[in-house]
Amino acid sequence: MENHTGFAILLVEDDADDAMLIQRAFRKAKIVNPIQIVSDGDEAVAYLSGAERYGDRRQFPLPVLIILDLKLPRRSGFEVLEWLRSQPGLKRTPVVVLTSSKETVDVNHAYELGANSYLLKPVTFEALQEIMKTVNLYWLVSSEMPIPPGE
Repeated sequence: MENHTGFAILLVEDDADDAMLIQRAFRKAKIVNPIQIVSDGDEAVAYLSGAERYGDRRQFPLPVLIILDLKLPRRSGFEVLEWLRSQPGLKRTPVVVLTSSKETVDVNHAYELGANSYLLKPVTFEALQEIMKTVNLYWLVSSEMPIPPGE
């Protein structure tokens, strides 16, 4: 079993307060993976495809895990997920949806498009911290995962 600490996590979150809280929860949970943050769906696709300012993979490495909100400007989380799963070099990258929608249609659609997990954004910071600990333990410590191309 290979530990994936040190590999980048891509957080796709348009709410700056939520992004800050998620980063803080990662730090409090002692998760050392670098977190790259993009704030809309188009920026997520640009990051993942190495387009525009994201061309330098030393500065913007491909992630070993993507945490994806669904309600995003410009391109929804669903559209990002659909795009990602059509990319040969990226389609196996694990995606954890972290969203406020508990609508059954959204949950089902996310899984149909290839989400690996669907989590609801918690109300309290303590609950968020526990979720991030669980994400770390499951996805970055315990799981055997594909390594991003070029690693």
